[in-house]
Amino acid sequence: MLAACGSKEAATTTTAPAATAAATSAASPAATAAATASAAAIIPETKDVTLVGVRDAQISSQQIIADKLGYFKEVGLNVKSQLIESGPDIGPMVAGGSAPVSIQTNFMDIILKSSNVPVKIVAPLAQIAGTQAVVGSKKLELKSAKDLEGKTIGIPNGADVKIAIDNMGKELGVDVSKIKYVNLAPSDAVVALQKGDIDAMACWEPFITKAIQGGGKFLFSGTKSELPDKKGNVEWMSVHTTMQVSDDYIQKNPNTIKALLVALKKATDYININRKEAIKILAPELHLSVEELEQIMDRNVYAMVVEESYVNGSNGAAVGEYLKSVGNIKTVPQATTYHDLSLLKAVDPNLIKVELK
Repeated sequence: MLAACGSKEAATTTTAPAATAAATSAASPAATAAATASAAAIIPETKDVTLVGVRDAQISSQQIIADKLGYFKEVGLNVKSQLIESGPDIGPMVAGGSAPVSIQTNFMDIILKSSNVPVKIVAPLAQIAGTQAVVGSKKLELKSAKDLEGKTIGIPNGADVKIAIDNMGKELGVDVSKIKYVNLAPSDAVVALQKGDIDAMACWEPFITKAIQGGGKFLFSGTKSELPDKKGNVEWMSVHTTMQVSDDYIQKNPNTIKALLVALKKATDYININRKEAIKILAPELHLSVEELEQIMDRNVYAMVVEESYVNGSNGAAVGEYLKSVGNIKTVPQATTYHDLSLLKAVDPNLIKVELK
């Protein structure tokens, strides 16, 4: 389907490059109290819910926190938190009807909608483009980004991180067609990088952190660059974790979805306000060390806000055309056809900063 994160090799994770963005999602005591009061007024149509996610901090951090800290129970739900090992496997589950409520990425929903699967995104959860990155070997020397031309990058076929590479090339004048791409699974790319068989690798966490721990040099991601001629925050890619629900489930259980969103919002705030404690809870569930998880989570932004980067990341022109070019979809759907943000707006209208078009 697509390669972004949560592959069969990975129990991946999430990050937060901009503290201000993370703070956007953190609620004040008054706001939290108001949310708790509104949650008490929500009466779920069904209390038993199976929420399918991925054993991956990029996908299911809020899901795990809400489960472990009892936030789902607080809103009157008995949630079975089902974490699978391979993120792309959720797509067929949604299409087949076995995952009416799930957490994956907005890219998956574009693919599903292009196949006329009746499913809607009801909320974003995190900006995870910071964990889609390129790491150079310890021997790689770059005087400018243009020196990447002619170099060899190990990257899985169809990996979404190629969007970041393409946009980097456009901004910095790099002819990315002159880069030599080798199809390598992330774990194989880490080994090849350490051996010096490739000049750089492109994939997702936790392999980015593992490559750096092995002596590799962070070059750039979808949201940050350490290239010689571009250092700091960039906007070379936008991909978000999202919660999606089948159309039938939305029609029958709107209050149940609202309750889930209230619990996930509380978990989002906990992650942003109590990061160290959250990492201690998440690390054993994600099969990662605390040290690894700290680095990984610092590359992502946990926020349920619908703002400009989310809208751009769900825009057919920005993402759909890429997915079409690599054969993942045949037609590019309009963002409004695979979104229903009305329930998120009902839970907290302040989370809707920009309207989808």
